[in-house]
Amino acid sequence: MTTYADATATAAAIRSGEVSAREVVERAVARIEEHDAVLGCVVSERFERALAEVDAGLPPGPLHGVPLLVKDLGMRVAGLPATRGSRLWADDVATVDSELVRRYRAAGMVVLGTSNSPELGKSASTEPLLHGPTRNPWSTGRSAGGSSGGSAAAVAADLVPLAHGNDGGGSLRIPASMCGLFGLKPSRGRVTTFPAASSLAAPLTANHVLTRSVRDSALLLDLTSAPVRGDAFAAPTPATPFAEQAARPPARLRIGLVTRRADGGAVDPQVVEAIRTTATLCEDLGHVVDEVAPAYDAGLATTGFATLMGVSLLAEVGHRLGELGRELREDDLEPFTRMLHDHYRATMTAVEVHDAHVAVQEVGWQLGAIFERVDLLLTPTLPLPVPELGVLDTRRPEVMWQVAGDYSSFTAVANATGMPALSLPCGLDRDGLPLGAHLMGDLGAEGTLLALAAQLEQAGPWPLVAPAYAG
Repeated sequence: MTTYADATATAAAIRSGEVSAREVVERAVARIEEHDAVLGCVVSERFERALAEVDAGLPPGPLHGVPLLVKDLGMRVAGLPATRGSRLWADDVATVDSELVRRYRAAGMVVLGTSNSPELGKSASTEPLLHGPTRNPWSTGRSAGGSSGGSAAAVAADLVPLAHGNDGGGSLRIPASMCGLFGLKPSRGRVTTFPAASSLAAPLTANHVLTRSVRDSALLLDLTSAPVRGDAFAAPTPATPFAEQAARPPARLRIGLVTRRADGGAVDPQVVEAIRTTATLCEDLGHVVDEVAPAYDAGLATTGFATLMGVSLLAEVGHRLGELGRELREDDLEPFTRMLHDHYRATMTAVEVHDAHVAVQEVGWQLGAIFERVDLLLTPTLPLPVPELGVLDTRRPEVMWQVAGDYSSFTAVANATGMPALSLPCGLDRDGLPLGAHLMGDLGAEGTLLALAAQLEQAGPWPLVAPAYAG
């Protein structure tokens, strides 16, 4: 078996007897123990319990014996810390598995631990003060992205075949781009957050996985996307499983190419060149590509998005302080998070929250109108190449305030609207670091996105792991 096979191939090797589930899990544990001191991917582990589960017998699911990590934010693994990358939650321990984790286990997967996240997911780089930075396996002085950076680095370094993440403004797609992986943010309501109670089932945030292959992402979506009764949102059930849709070429698609930011900010020429190359590949595959302008009010999207994220932050911190029975202390939150908290606590009104919901709906209608003319939108995932660690430094809130929005300028609108979007590798920059192409579709269009992504994957295969870890 190829050492950096995807999850589908790993499960097939276990079923055929080529390798045992215990050998696969032992290898993942050994890889983590060998490399994680440098990379900083894993923040809590359950290696002995995982091996005991293998020995006791795993469910005979389609991913029997495949190991994974669960992001230390938004999902819970019973018995492991649920720190959210924050000192305020440093001693919080999960007592039950989230529904999504239960579904991973039912598919036969083995949870090895939890992966690093920036504090409360409030950065596009994973550099929490609680756990320290996650380093990009392509270049350890660079960011692995955020907020699912620990998961992305673990997959890119061949520590595990795939890993859970979630995405509130680009937090699956940004690290996928920076680490050369595939990352799909599903439609709003596609994957349940149960039993984590949140405002309307977290309308901005979606859970899924970071993978090396499109087929892994499609399979996991099939295995995990059934709603729980009572979910506030439930995406339409596809007529055909996502794995089947990803396995066959799509019909001829109309693709809208966007190379300019809606907010007018800068886009690096290397990024534009890579996206135009991807557009040409789409045309070579028989699709129609036309350049279009950004089709929504960026200011309205930013204001609405920031307000909804701000009220969520206030609620999270307030509830935690209620649990602890005390006031907020100086060292509870990182400087950037504290600045956001204090700003929204001083200014937030009920009318603003109402208006934010209205704003993101208006943006959804604005952006949705373009899908009358095109099937999918193609943009860069990031407007800039992979940054060095420290560029997004949460200890310097004034710097974060200026630059943080750059890294979600193409991705966050999909969270505001609830539309599905993905990032797939589309080449390297002049420093040899990954660049990502971003595809976005109308609500429920995951199947079309996956079909095109798989076609692009076949036409232009990407490295499965970072070169330094491919030996």
